[in-house]
Amino acid sequence: MRIITGTARGARLKAPKGLDTRPTADRVKESLFSILGERVRGARVLDLFAGTGSLGLEALSRGAASAVFVDRATVSVIRENA
Repeated sequence: MRIITGTARGARLKAPKGLDTRPTADRVKESLFSILGERVRGARVLDLFAGTGSLGLEALSRGAASAVFVDRATVSVIRENA
């Protein structure tokens, strides 16, 4: 799992051990951000059930103004990835 593009392009993300989270696949992230396009730049992002923080961190890498990550179970992983 990695950041696809933007200022943090190629950065690898750590995932929590076990099967409690299902990280968003790179292919799904590419599709999502392709649909959103330039609307991400300057946006405020809410990453609910953040897991690894992958979606919010991708948005920040693509120019989002801020991101809020919400996931009680994986706080340490999100901090480490950020």
